Amino acid sequence: MEGKLFIFSAPSGAGKSTIVQHLMKRDLGLEFSISATSRAPRPGEKDGREYHFISPETFRRMIRERAFIEWEEVYPNQYYGTLFSEVEHIWKRGHHAIFDIDVAGGLNLKHMFGGRACAIFVQPPSLEVLEQRLRDRGTDDEASLQKRLGKAAFEMEHATRFDHIVVNDRLEQALKEAEKIILDFLNP
Repeated sequence: MEGKLFIFSAPSGAGKSTIVQHLMKRDLGLEFSISATSRAPRPGEKDGREYHFISPETFRRMIRERAFIEWEEVYPNQYYGTLFSEVEHIWKRGHHAIFDIDVAGGLNLKHMFGGRACAIFVQPPSLEVLEQRLRDRGTDDEASLQKRLGKAAFEMEHATRFDHIVVNDRLEQALKEAEKIILDFLNP
């Protein structure tokens, strides 16, 4: 079996993580690809579970060594990336890799893997609904919230570059739609 990639990208708060977590519980042969980051772990996060936590210096060295399929400096000295070794280990175990990744990273993965990858953009019903979801979370101050909303508007402009768009208006429907996309891609 040739391993495939399922790329879920979305603006923060659109629900991509909820959809990916649901799909991971289904018997679809999926294994989550853990990204690497140079940011410090948040309370409760564990290295190798949420992220592979790497210092900025080591991350830059690994970039030079071409250890990443894709990477991005999201904020100064705050890198995120996908390790070649992570995807290779997933495929060696006979699974398909599933990604919960930002829009730029998702498009980079799709470009690199072409027909072996299925890229899904999870879209909120509107920027207003997204803003309310982010406010309800209560995790961002006003400046951070406005930064996220600005980035979301930019990211939503790239939705049509993905293979599929799932509008997360009603979660149950979005979960069913995402699962059908995966099954159709695995069984053409």
